Amino acid sequence: MLAWVIATAAIGMGLAGAFSYVVQLNRLEIRIEKALEQEIEELRTFAEQGIDPESGVPFADVGRLLTVALQRNIPDERQTFITLLDGEVGAPPRQLGRVPLEESQVILDRVRSLSRESDGISGSASVGEFDVRYAAIPISIADRPELGVYVVGYDLGGERAEVNDSSRTFALVAFGALLLVGLVGWVVAGRLLRPIRTLHQTAQRISDTDLADRIEVVGHDDVSALGRTFNAMLDRLQTSFETQRNFLDDAGHELRTPLTIVRGHLELLDPQDAQDTRETRALVLDELDRMHRLVDELVLLAKARRPDFVTPAPIQVADLVQDVLEKSTALGRRDWRLDELDDGVMIGDEQRLTQALLQLTSNAVKYGQPDDTIAVGGRIDGPLVRLWVRDTGPGIAATDQQRIFERFGRADDGRGVDGSGLGLAIVSAIASAHGGRVEVASTLGEGAMFSLELPAEGPSNSPA
Repeated sequence: MLAWVIATAAIGMGLAGAFSYVVQLNRLEIRIEKALEQEIEELRTFAEQGIDPESGVPFADVGRLLTVALQRNIPDERQTFITLLDGEVGAPPRQLGRVPLEESQVILDRVRSLSRESDGISGSASVGEFDVRYAAIPISIADRPELGVYVVGYDLGGERAEVNDSSRTFALVAFGALLLVGLVGWVVAGRLLRPIRTLHQTAQRISDTDLADRIEVVGHDDVSALGRTFNAMLDRLQTSFETQRNFLDDAGHELRTPLTIVRGHLELLDPQDAQDTRETRALVLDELDRMHRLVDELVLLAKARRPDFVTPAPIQVADLVQDVLEKSTALGRRDWRLDELDDGVMIGDEQRLTQALLQLTSNAVKYGQPDDTIAVGGRIDGPLVRLWVRDTGPGIAATDQQRIFERFGRADDGRGVDGSGLGLAIVSAIASAHGGRVEVASTLGEGAMFSLELPAEGPSNSPA
């Protein structure tokens, strides 16, 4: 990429230099032509209107006119004047530029061919090592037989040398600029492409057992955005792999026991014993139902990390709480109560939130007694929504209050109660999917309160 940039810049500078060189040469030719025309025109005017400074009258001699003209005309650098009188070089030439025009036979032959009626000539010729542009005009005086010729010459080679020097200076500056561009481009390209090299190296290190590597992203350009996108992709891949691994580990661990029980009873089954057959059938069906519930819960947990796990929509908090309370009364005979209702609206997935609250009321029924109180409530506190289920059951020991939200994590005093240990993990997953969390406040022997604290505006990726 850097080579293409430098090559393109070099081509651009080369074209610019060539164009500038041609333009300067063209301007040089135009300038010299104008200078020649000006010199010839000045001499023509002097010949027609000039006065001899010694006599104070118009010139009566062509030789005298040419001599005075040379004396009064100071040549520029690289400019040379010579005069001819009747074909012979007359007055001493004024040639500051040291161009010996009188030594060019080509120029002398051309100017000697001029007649009194000629308007003058111009052209180019080589004089030794000089490349010369010249112009000549015939000079004569009425009633005088002499014919003079006034010749002006410019050293084109010297003028072109200045253009060449300018072009060489431009080439050196352009070369230096290309070196600077290359150096700066190398540094900048290295910094810009470092995330891509890091991405390549990180991608090579990643395997199905190690997805923890991430690219260090600095800046806010497009390449940095690519690094952030790659890291986000790795986050999703890692989540997907961890979810799949957890699902396989949990399924393999938890399904092994009921399968062993089913296999053991089937192996010991006496087909001739009707009572044994009925008992085994009931046990097998019970274990299959338990496995079915376990698989459903594992699948639900596996889906909890997917972006489409919840479908946010406006929810009336009061309607949600009342609906949960009405459905919960069918779970068992308890002192069901409504703590608090809020008429506000939140953004969330009503089906998932109902599932989470019903899981909490189901746990309260499962671990409590018929005379226990179970209450449901909901309130909006500024940017947060608080939904809770409280009971007056046995409570949860402080040492168990964090473990119960883990997969298959159960309180020590609840081991005799039927359950998979996934219910509270599902509640926690639903809260997390809404951008919130679940908390428990409990004292052993004095009941417990489970609270969902969720953002009222829904999860951060919510379209609402």
